[in-house]
Amino acid sequence: MGLAMSTPVDEMDGPYKRRWLALVVLCLSLLIIVMANTSLTVAAPDMVKDLGLGSSDLQWVIDGYTVPYAALMLILGAVGDKYSRRGALVLGLFVFGAASVAGSLVDSSTGVIAARAVMGVGAAMIMPATLSLLAATFPREERAKAITIWTATAGLAIAVGPLVAGALLEDHGWASTFLINVPIAVLGIVGALLLVPPSKASGVDKIDYIGGALSVVWVGSLIFMIIEGPHFGWGAKAITAAVLAGVGLVLFVLWELRHPQPVLDVRRFAKRAFAGSTLAVALFFLAVFGAFYYLTQHLQFVLGYSPLDTGVRMLPLAGAVFVGGALTAFLTPKFGMKVTVALGMTVGTVAIALLTRVDANSTYDDFLVPLMILGLAIGLSLSPCTNAIMGSFPETQLGVGGAVNSTSIELGGSLGIAILGTVLAKTYSSNLADAAAEVAAGGGPKLPEKALGAAQDSVGAGLYVAEEVGKQVAAGAAPKIGAEKAAQLGAQQAQTVVEAVHKAFADSVAHTSVIGAVVLGIGTVVVTLLLPRRGAQAAAGGPAVAAKGEAKQAATEEKAGSRA
Repeated sequence: MGLAMSTPVDEMDGPYKRRWLALVVLCLSLLIIVMANTSLTVAAPDMVKDLGLGSSDLQWVIDGYTVPYAALMLILGAVGDKYSRRGALVLGLFVFGAASVAGSLVDSSTGVIAARAVMGVGAAMIMPATLSLLAATFPREERAKAITIWTATAGLAIAVGPLVAGALLEDHGWASTFLINVPIAVLGIVGALLLVPPSKASGVDKIDYIGGALSVVWVGSLIFMIIEGPHFGWGAKAITAAVLAGVGLVLFVLWELRHPQPVLDVRRFAKRAFAGSTLAVALFFLAVFGAFYYLTQHLQFVLGYSPLDTGVRMLPLAGAVFVGGALTAFLTPKFGMKVTVALGMTVGTVAIALLTRVDANSTYDDFLVPLMILGLAIGLSLSPCTNAIMGSFPETQLGVGGAVNSTSIELGGSLGIAILGTVLAKTYSSNLADAAAEVAAGGGPKLPEKALGAAQDSVGAGLYVAEEVGKQVAAGAAPKIGAEKAAQLGAQQAQTVVEAVHKAFADSVAHTSVIGAVVLGIGTVVVTLLLPRRGAQAAAGGPAVAAKGEAKQAATEEKAGSRA
């Protein structure tokens, strides 16, 4: 036990003996920070009822976590590199767990948003620390395998989050979805102290805090703009955030180009493997998070599954992620990352494209194949990209490398929910207006303008309006035809509105999937052109020679980075 607690991994003579147990701790830590977002999508309806959240409040409950998480990762990754990567992990888990307890105790939207924001700060420490500790603990010949398991865990969390939250919500309130983080965080802290060896970069004199601060400004402003503009309109807040993001990015690049030890050497983006991998991760999560956003709504609101049933039906995606991870471990050494990543992104595009066939009569079976194909695509693409990103950094900057990878995930995911979520909302609103007009023309209930406006807000609101319409029709008809017949008439009228809402949303899912597939398809072409082909040495000597060449090149870069 004492070895993991005292001897830095950087000073060990050979590979750390309990590195696979350490990987379990790192994956467990990753699991809860990804689940923190995916589980909330299932808990949101309960929170809306209990706290009386409006659409703006709910959006910031979800995204209050994302802004500090994405904005702080780069600077906190650099701090972890200099002082202690394991220390950053343990502190992050403590902050995350404490904020989760606070989130379960508050009784207002402001309190929940604040707790989620602090959870985001903890996640910003945890995420880059997991990848940097993984890279520091595993020798290069095992890193790709370890990273495959790490990325498969992220895919698992996407599906397990709704399942765990759904199971808890069967007998408990939304606060339980916060409390589930606490025992896992405690287990992670104990496991980190006992099984994860200390690690920090050597030869780092000082941290580029100005560059770090500029990264916080431009990334935070960009994420805020992405959230604020599409959902709440392009007013003063969104425009100010856009200006800050643009100015902050320019200043960040200029500063990093001049600084002798930049927090992120932006010249790395001139390397095709690094730039292509970073773009691939962002684009992939744009499509995945966007699709996940409307798939969970469709399963609950249109197909009528409970939160638990929804979680169970997302599990095939998780299983497919592991299959894809196993395939990429075979395909990447044989054909190179360019082929594997291009294949994975193509498969992902096919999965999103299959969702364009969704209509009001679709059942879960129509979603099963796209879910499995999407999981397979995640497993195929993300591990090679993450490995390439981490391999682009010297050992002194592994935390920064992990932060770049994770920031790409968050930026892509935020863009996906913003872009595809906005397309979904606008299409649903337009479709419902058309459907309501058709219902009225066919002799069905004519929705008052106010009721139609409320129903157009979201599919959940539409179903609520349908219920209210039924009650009003029944109440108005009862004096004339009797309570029993009036109730039947009200139920029929409500069902007519429900069917209109379901059709409008299903058609919106199909339309939004077209946009998602086009974006990911174009991105696949760009990434394929950007990623370099396997080198002449790899082509001549096969995977073994390629691995040696990559290791030699990485060692050269590490020495160069240390001298710098």
